[in-house]
Amino acid sequence: MRCTWTSRGPPRWRATSSPRCRCSPSQQPSLRTPTSSASTLSSSLALLRYWYKLLLHFFRKRYIPPTLFTSKGYVLLAVQAHVPSLHPPPCNPGQPSTTCESVHGSNLSLLLLGLYLIPIGDGAARACLPALGGEQFNKSDPVEQRQEASFFNWYTFAVSSGGFVGLVFVVWVENSKGWDIGFVVCALCVLLGMLIWIAGFPFYRNQVPTGSPITRVLQVFVTAFKNRNVKLSENPSELMQINQDEASAVEILHRTEGFRCLDKAAVDTGKTGAWSLCSITQVEETKIILRMVPIFLSAILGYIPVPLILNFTVQQGNTMDTRLGSIHISPATLFVIPTVFQMVILVVYDRFIVPFLRKLTGYVGGITHLQRIGIGFLSATVATGIAALVEIKRKKVAEDNGLMDATSGIPISVFWLTVQFFLLGIVDVTSFVGLLEFFYSEASMGMKSIGSSIFYCILGVSAWLGSLLIQLANQVTRHSDGTGGWLDGTNLNRGKLDRFYGLLAVLELVSLLIYMFFARRYIYRNDQKVVVDEDNKIPSERAINVI
Repeated sequence: MRCTWTSRGPPRWRATSSPRCRCSPSQQPSLRTPTSSASTLSSSLALLRYWYKLLLHFFRKRYIPPTLFTSKGYVLLAVQAHVPSLHPPPCNPGQPSTTCESVHGSNLSLLLLGLYLIPIGDGAARACLPALGGEQFNKSDPVEQRQEASFFNWYTFAVSSGGFVGLVFVVWVENSKGWDIGFVVCALCVLLGMLIWIAGFPFYRNQVPTGSPITRVLQVFVTAFKNRNVKLSENPSELMQINQDEASAVEILHRTEGFRCLDKAAVDTGKTGAWSLCSITQVEETKIILRMVPIFLSAILGYIPVPLILNFTVQQGNTMDTRLGSIHISPATLFVIPTVFQMVILVVYDRFIVPFLRKLTGYVGGITHLQRIGIGFLSATVATGIAALVEIKRKKVAEDNGLMDATSGIPISVFWLTVQFFLLGIVDVTSFVGLLEFFYSEASMGMKSIGSSIFYCILGVSAWLGSLLIQLANQVTRHSDGTGGWLDGTNLNRGKLDRFYGLLAVLELVSLLIYMFFARRYIYRNDQKVVVDEDNKIPSERAINVI
């Protein structure tokens, strides 16, 4: 990432890595650069969030460490933006003949430190909060079971609300008051959120972490390998089980079929120690994680097109007519559209659709988690197809009006993008929330907080694969002279974004079929659910025999 500073005003980023980055058309790099660099950065940081989240299992107050990282990152960026000595020499990037020196040395280190602290802290906090929120509900209480299902919807609504405020208010502050003031506002918002959270300490149900889940999983694999030559008894009572003191912190699990080789980790060979003997509960926790791996992998494939559609849709909107009567919609505001759609759909889904479906199906969430995820992937498939058709229409209008080299002002309304924005909102409401709730609910009590980490790992890996897909598409479609790739160059009108959308539609359809194959064969950990009747609150049991 390269950053240059003008002599006045906010910093101007050479590579767009967030919605708040501002580039003039002459500054824009190739279409490949902003998308791939943003995707690679987000994927790398998401993976860092995942491993950092595992370390947080050793903390009781899991929200404090990551929020401190985030606030420190914003403070560092505020200092970087405010102190002139930390800026490169002034230049005018609007003049083609001007060579702007990029930030380097210790100044670059300070900038990157701030940029990395923010997503690491923010990602770790987002991984902690769903697990902490889920702990507040009693799984054996039918009423609280229904409330837990609603919690994940409203958690996502809160995250979207924060994004909405950032895109509207914080962007306005940064543009009108300066980026240093904007970063200070962000730091204060994070600290305020932490203080509000601390105020609820006396009321929280807080499960004290018993150690790192990844360590317990590794112990099972190591012990099972050590005991690979040991004969496995068919009598489950001969396998090691946790004692009653440990049972208060974790859920007691009994032996199940499948992955029999791991059962050898619970065979008492006379050796002691966590790396020589595991309980059958610990073995079953590992089996649960392994059974979710096919869903995890298919979800990665299903999420690859989602960030790409959003990024390119906004780039499409920048070239179109962004006027709504006398109101002009700025490019940064385009990110608000899918956010608003998501918030509205979430409210409608939670308040109206879920209660209606609950009466029909008996499921707490109206439909099962895997059904909800599948609806999201189906919406993403339709969104990519519609995006391809809209792009064909946009390029046709540009060609008919002789604007193939124009970077803005093509006489086609930006509201042609409304349908794909709406479908992206459905993806967030269904697949985003569904995956988060699925991994949390299916994990055992001792592994609950790892579920949200797995979910964010999906987002990171899929973003990285998306950036790789862009590079591969360009490399395969380039001419022998190295030009002519689908997404090469700075001119969206001369590119082949419609064909790339078609490729994404095929990829999403294939990933949907793969997901359905594994989802239909997945067996939920709990065979029956207790559902609260909407009228008299009497619990009823319904077997889950389908997805």
